[in-house]
Amino acid sequence: MSKPKKTPVKTYTEINLSDPQYYFNREQSWLEFNNRVLHEALDPRTPLLERLKFLAIFSSNLDEYFMVRVAALRQQVEAKVTKLTSDGSTPQQQLDAINKRLLPMVTQQHAYFDQTLRPKLAASGIHILDYIDLNQEQRNYLHRYFKEQVFPVLTPLAVDPSHPFPFLSNLSLNLAVVVRDPDTREELFARVKVPQVLPRFLPLPAHLQWQQRGKTPVWTGVPLEQVIAHNLEALFPGMDIQEYHPFRITRNSDLTVEEDEADDLLLAIEQELRKRRFTGSAVRMEIPAIMPLALRDMLMDELELGEQDVYAVEGLLGLKDLMSFVGLPVPELKDPPWTPVVPPRLRNSESPMILGKSMLDVEDGEDIFTVIRRGDIMLHHPYHSFAATVQRFITEAANDRSVLAIKMTLYRTSGDSPIVSALIQAAENGKQVAVLVELKARFDEENNINWARKLEQAGVHVVYGLVGLKTHTKVVMVVRREDKCIRRYVHIGTGNYNPKTAGLYTDVGLLSCREDLGADLTDLFNYLTGYSRQLSYRKLLVAPVNMRDRFLALIRREADECRLNAESGTRSCGRIVAKMNALVDPQIIVALYEASQAGVKIDLIIRGICCLRPGVEGVSDNIRVISIIGRFLEHSRMFYFFNRGSEEVYIGSADWMQRNLSRRVEAIVQVEDPTIVMELQEILGVMLADNRQAWDLQPGGHYSQRRPPANNPEVNSQQILMDMAMN
Repeated sequence: MSKPKKTPVKTYTEINLSDPQYYFNREQSWLEFNNRVLHEALDPRTPLLERLKFLAIFSSNLDEYFMVRVAALRQQVEAKVTKLTSDGSTPQQQLDAINKRLLPMVTQQHAYFDQTLRPKLAASGIHILDYIDLNQEQRNYLHRYFKEQVFPVLTPLAVDPSHPFPFLSNLSLNLAVVVRDPDTREELFARVKVPQVLPRFLPLPAHLQWQQRGKTPVWTGVPLEQVIAHNLEALFPGMDIQEYHPFRITRNSDLTVEEDEADDLLLAIEQELRKRRFTGSAVRMEIPAIMPLALRDMLMDELELGEQDVYAVEGLLGLKDLMSFVGLPVPELKDPPWTPVVPPRLRNSESPMILGKSMLDVEDGEDIFTVIRRGDIMLHHPYHSFAATVQRFITEAANDRSVLAIKMTLYRTSGDSPIVSALIQAAENGKQVAVLVELKARFDEENNINWARKLEQAGVHVVYGLVGLKTHTKVVMVVRREDKCIRRYVHIGTGNYNPKTAGLYTDVGLLSCREDLGADLTDLFNYLTGYSRQLSYRKLLVAPVNMRDRFLALIRREADECRLNAESGTRSCGRIVAKMNALVDPQIIVALYEASQAGVKIDLIIRGICCLRPGVEGVSDNIRVISIIGRFLEHSRMFYFFNRGSEEVYIGSADWMQRNLSRRVEAIVQVEDPTIVMELQEILGVMLADNRQAWDLQPGGHYSQRRPPANNPEVNSQQILMDMAMN
C-alpha cells in the first residue's frame, strides 16, 4: 500500500507575508477583545458586583466602538470606498461581519443580566425591580416622586405634519409613545426623552424596601424609564395611551477638524464639540425585542438605519448605567480592596512631603530629587502609588526653590486634577511652565479645553501640539539649578497623568536624571513647542521620527542573530517579548513573521487588537500571543530583546499601530539600570505564566482562556504583582 503524499511546506522565500490569510481583521479582533471583557462578567469566579462592572464596561466599550469605528465604516460605504484592509475585507464586508459576530454577544449579555445576575443580586440584597412587580404603596411613592422630581423635567415631542421628527441626541434613552385621540380615534406618535440629569435607577426609601429573611436590603429600586412609562397620562392628558417602548440611539461622534485651516485650534475643537452634540448620523438603534414591526420600521426610516443597524434585545437597554451599583457598600461582593504602596526607594523620604498642600516644606528632609540622583527609579502603577511618586515629583517641583522650569505633556487627566493644580502653583511661584495639552484626545476634548484655559489664565505656556499629529507621549521634565549647574529630571511613562485611572490601569514609568535623557527631552519639547526638524535622538525612540525604523531594526537584529547561529551550528537563538495594547502595523507584523521564520522565539502580550496570526506553519510557528483581562486594565507597553545576552528593555507610550508610529508623537526609552531591567523582565515573566486571567490566541482567530492544570495552583499575574509590591 502506497503512503499518502505529504503536502510540501513552502520555503520562506516562497511565502508572501502580505497575503491576507496571515492577518486578522482589526474590527473583528476588537470584538474578540470585548468578548473577553464580557466573559469576566460571565465567569462565576468573578465577585458579583465586579461581574456587573464588566457587563457595564462591555456596553460602554460598544458605545465608543459604534461612535467611531462602525461610523467610519458606514462613511466609507456611503462614499463607495472599496479599499481592502490587510486581511482583504471591504468596508461593507466588515460591517456585515461585525453584525454577525456581535448579535449573539449582545443577546448573551442581556440574557445573562436578566436571568442570572438579577436573581443573584436580589439574593444578596440588591433588588433591581420592574415597575410591574411593585406593590401599591411603592407605586404611590414613585407616583409622587414622578410628579415632584421627574415631570417638570420632561418634554414630550409630538410627531405629525406640523411637528417634524425630533433630533435624538447621541446615547440618549427615549420612549416611543403611541397615543389615541378619543375624539378622532387617530393614533399619534410622540417621543419622550429619559432625562440624563436624573439617576437612571431610582431607589425606594428604606421603609418601602422588602425585607428578606429579616435582613435589610442593600438597595431596592426601579429604572427611571419605567417610572416615566407608568405615568404617561400626566404627559398626555385626555389621550389614551396605546403602547410605549424604550429605544436608544448611537451616533457618529468622531471629530473632523481641518487643522491646516484652523486659525485657532482650541476654538475649532470647541465648534466641533458643539456640532457633535447636535449632528452626526445615527449608526445604531437598540430596541426591545417586543417592539412592533410598524414602530420599528418608522424609527428606522426617520433615522435612516438599515436592518443590521438595529439591535433588538430582551430586558433593559443601556446596561452601561449598571456601573452605578458598583459603588454600593458591600465589600464582600467586590474584589478585595487594594491600596497602592510607596516604592522602596521613596519610602524613607516620604516624611517631608505634604501632598495636596500649596506649599511643601522639604528643608528638614530628603526631597525626591536627592533620591533620583542616586539612580533611576522604576514605577509600576497601580501597584505603586501615583500620589507618592509622579504626583509628588510634579508637586515638589512646583514648590522647590531650586526648580526653574517644568515642561510636560497632558493627554488625559482627571476633572479635579492635582497635577494641573501643581502646574498652576508652579507658575504662580514664578517658574517657567510649559504644557502641551492634546485637544484631540478622543472624548476628553472638552475636559482638556477647560484645563487649557485655566492653565493659560495662570500664566502657563500652553501649546496644542503639531498639525496632523496627536501628541500621545507621556513625559515630564523638571529643570533645576544645583551647585551653579543645571540638572534635568525626567519622568517617561506609559500612562496618562491622571490620578483616577492610575488606580485602575497598569502602567510603568521611569524617574531619572540621566543627562542624555534630559537632553533628548529638551529636544523633544523644542520640537513640540517651536520650529524644529529634529531627526535624531540620543536615547529616545520618537514617533514619527525614528521609532518605526528602530523597532524594525531591533526585531531584525534578533532574526539575523538566529540565522548566523543556525549557519554556525549554535543552538542559541533570538528572543522577543513585547507587551502592548494593540498590534496592527503591517510592517511590524511582517518583521515579526520573518523573525519567527528565522527561529526567534516571540511572546506577545496584547490586551486588545491583534492582527497577527500566530502558530501558522512556516510563518509564525514561533510566535505566541496572549491577552490578560483582569481587575486592572492592562495599559503598559514594554519591549524586551535578547540581544545576544546583552538584554535590552524599552518602555513608553506607543503601541505597534500605524497611528502610533506614523500619526502620533510618541516616546519610548531604553531602561539601562540592570536592576530595573531585571524587575521588568520579572513582570513580563509573571504575565506569561498567568493561568487565571490569560487567554491564548489561536491560529483560527478565537481565544481560549487558560485554566490551571489539575492539582496545580492558580497563577493570577495581577494578584502576584500586588503581593510583590507589598513584600
